[in-house]
Amino acid sequence: MTQKLPRGIWALGLVSLFMDVSSEMVHGLLPVFLVSALGASMTSVGVLEGLAEGVVLLVKVISGPLSDWLGRRKPLVVIGYTVGALSKPLFALAGGVPFVYFARLLDRTGKGVREAPRDALVADLTPSHLRGRAFGLRQSLDTIGAVVGPLLAILLMIVTGGSYRLVFWLATIPGILAVVTLLYGVRESASPAPLAEKHRRIRWEDLRQFHPSFWVVVASGALFELARFSEAFLVLRAKDFGLAFGMAPAVLIVMNVVYAFTAYPVGHWSDRVRREWFLLLGVVFLIAADLVLVFANSLVVVFLGILLWGLHLACTQGTLAALVADTCPPSRRGSAYGLFNLFSAVALLVASALAGVLWDWAGARATFGAGAGLSFVSLIVFGIRIRKWKA
Repeated sequence: MTQKLPRGIWALGLVSLFMDVSSEMVHGLLPVFLVSALGASMTSVGVLEGLAEGVVLLVKVISGPLSDWLGRRKPLVVIGYTVGALSKPLFALAGGVPFVYFARLLDRTGKGVREAPRDALVADLTPSHLRGRAFGLRQSLDTIGAVVGPLLAILLMIVTGGSYRLVFWLATIPGILAVVTLLYGVRESASPAPLAEKHRRIRWEDLRQFHPSFWVVVASGALFELARFSEAFLVLRAKDFGLAFGMAPAVLIVMNVVYAFTAYPVGHWSDRVRREWFLLLGVVFLIAADLVLVFANSLVVVFLGILLWGLHLACTQGTLAALVADTCPPSRRGSAYGLFNLFSAVALLVASALAGVLWDWAGARATFGAGAGLSFVSLIVFGIRIRKWKA
């Protein structure tokens, strides 16, 4: 008998959708707003993005264990989404670059606060045999928001005659909808992850409580991120073949459409067969995407590579999130997601930096060729490990 997902999972998916619409309406326009409207340099834009990612990393590591200590997830999730929603009007009010820095860092602080407790809350609310489907649904709805947000921003820029500030004000609306949906649509049990009194202290020694299988999942996530890099390089590859500057968002839209409409089916099937097989399939898609982008000779072929990239994300991201919950103690889920996200994010930052250096030194083909090589290594490692992996 097929069991339905809990109502709270659908609500959390809608929360992710609304907030992603809100955030992408701002973030898709922010670099241009900084440079054209506020006279910022490209260096300051780069510094801002680096600081923003650093804030997310730092806060994420704190919020996950804190949710374990509290024995509650929802309060931190509400705080994180509320901070994200309240940051949007600040972009509209910004009169200079420092104020934008403040708004952006506040927005990323909210993201860091909510992410690990939110994923732990998804695991808390979902029976283990529906976990892949739950994470797949949340990922799909989140990614739909990442498609709708830029499209809505483009449309509103046309309608408003290019008024950045008015679009930023309007971005506040879906942010508020996210918070309201969370408050009234998600009910957390009194003890989602029961904690014995002796476990309420968070210490470094507690890392020993994690099964080796959990650390395999963490290493897998980090290795995946090393094998791939920022999607900005997909945009650059498309521009090599004549993609107009104004059409750059089309790259992410195509990738996210594929991602959004395949993540849920992947999650559904990962509840029926071993999840690890989808990780292997995701690596195969990533190798294929890299090779297509290495040997691309037209813009159409580049978009084929982008499509394969989206399939890779659909097979791996929700699956890894479900595996974290499968392999960690319920009382340490917040800490587990904090650790997993930390290692994955650091690996992605390193991979993107190395990809940029390699691109400058040897060109696009060398960058994607290196990605294919690392992906192939990870395929071998997972192929060997999968026999012993205890999920």
